[in-house]
Amino acid sequence: MNPKFFDLPKEKQQAIINAGFHVFSQNSYKKSPMSEIADAAGISKALLFHYFQNKKELYLFLWDTCARITVEEMTRSGAYEQTDLFGSMDHGMEAKLRLMRQYPDIGVFAVRAFYEKDPEVSADIQSSMGQYLKVHAARKLQKLDPEDFIPGIDLQMMYKEMYWASEGCLWEYIQRGDIDVDEMERDFRRLLDFWSSVYLRKKKEG
Repeated sequence: MNPKFFDLPKEKQQAIINAGFHVFSQNSYKKSPMSEIADAAGISKALLFHYFQNKKELYLFLWDTCARITVEEMTRSGAYEQTDLFGSMDHGMEAKLRLMRQYPDIGVFAVRAFYEKDPEVSADIQSSMGQYLKVHAARKLQKLDPEDFIPGIDLQMMYKEMYWASEGCLWEYIQRGDIDVDEMERDFRRLLDFWSSVYLRKKKEG
């Protein structure tokens, strides 16, 4: 990409990023035209190509931006510092919901990008996501104390199950169309309460 993109006023950068999130969240990679992104950003198609050589470059920039600002918000929220798994997930959920309120299409874009099958971008996305999950899942698992959970639980499988369920919940919202962030928050808190009741070791009284 052209580094002069970062010389643009922050508002213009934000408009282009949000336009990209929006258009790519509505359709597959192949069916998302650069002209539509330019229109949504309020710039010419020629200017968009001045900053991004092609659609793939813009798409991967948006994916990297999505990952970067998510990690930054998760860090600010203290999610990575929590030693309690469900406390970490709660902080992480709040961070992601804040981002979804600031960038209305970021959640849908991230899920669509993760499941994108176009060979032009899919390998790059899967490689990036695989590395992210490997690093952050390992950090969380290292902090877990088996004594906090029911005897014999496979902590790695438990973590995967919760991750898959969370992704499936978001995908269901996407299929419905309009995403209600407040409703998502309520549903996810119910999931956290359910997982806590199932997986955590019951504290002995007295």
